[in-house]
Amino acid sequence: MMKMKVSEASCRVVFRKHLGGSVLKGTVFNRWESVDTFLKLNSDEPAEKLAHLIKNAKAGCFAEGLIVQPVPLHSHIEVNGQPFHIEGVTG
Repeated sequence: MMKMKVSEASCRVVFRKHLGGSVLKGTVFNRWESVDTFLKLNSDEPAEKLAHLIKNAKAGCFAEGLIVQPVPLHSHIEVNGQPFHIEGVTG
């Protein structure tokens, strides 16, 4: 564990996506446009130590990991307790 003094820290994440199409026509879609993170720290630690801390935090962030690397998606659908398959729907 890194022994550093950080008096205040906050992170804000902004997701920009577009949801469109028609539910009735079956043309619903979503498109991700961007994800922005805003990290604020208050600390008197040296810049090189803060850079090391921030690199570790970003490398261990679950949200950033899902966005910057391909992740397989496995969908399992059940209806009334039984597997339910829809032609053209993959997971």
